[in-house]
Amino acid sequence: MSFFDKIFGGKEEGSEKNQLWKYIESEEDLKKAIEHSFTRKIAIFKHSTSCFISKTVLRNFEKEIENSDQKPDLYFLDLLAHRDLSNKIASDLGIRHESPQLLVIENGTVISNASHQHISADQIV
Repeated sequence: MSFFDKIFGGKEEGSEKNQLWKYIESEEDLKKAIEHSFTRKIAIFKHSTSCFISKTVLRNFEKEIENSDQKPDLYFLDLLAHRDLSNKIASDLGIRHESPQLLVIENGTVISNASHQHISADQIV
């Protein structure tokens, strides 16, 4: 990774998936996530992989979660790869799309949502 990529958030670091997340990559994954919200509160992080702000917010959020005693069920949606799923979330749950965005869902309903610098692990607890 070049010096400028490190500073300005060029390429994604590594291609491995972070074990912190369950990844939403299909309508079936989204359906299962929403169904899971009926047994336990979940959070969906909608992330734009090409946006420096989104990358910064994601890193800060992951650090918060990793340093927390709480280990919530977290779902990750790559907006560039799955914009159709983001649109479905907005339509089905009645939430305007933003990026980055954290949606906290309980019993199939969004109980909290935030974007940009307002995203915090405190929303989930």
